[in-house]
Amino acid sequence: MITSTGLQKLGFVSFVDFVLQDDGQGVYIAKWSNASPQPSESDIEAAHAEWQAEQDATKYQRDRQAEYPSLDELTVALWEGVVEERMAAVTQLEAARQAVKTKHPK
Repeated sequence: MITSTGLQKLGFVSFVDFVLQDDGQGVYIAKWSNASPQPSESDIEAAHAEWQAEQDATKYQRDRQAEYPSLDELTVALWEGVVEERMAAVTQLEAARQAVKTKHPK
């Protein structure tokens, strides 16, 4: 299958190098504007599969990012720990981070 992601993984830019279209019978390259030869469908599929493998391998990072304590919470905890010498907030923040890491392992 032809995908924008596969073409982008190959180094082409959507709406600059190519335009995809789907008239109900599958996606095809409606316009090719790059001086390089148009890649084959199998090349596009292989590039898309590589991109998907990269996404799958780093999914835990995106999942963790969404659940980690905010930068505001981090700032407050560090302030309390370093300046006010109250480590409870830092300890609680680290416990929250570790819970997220456990929930979304590498």
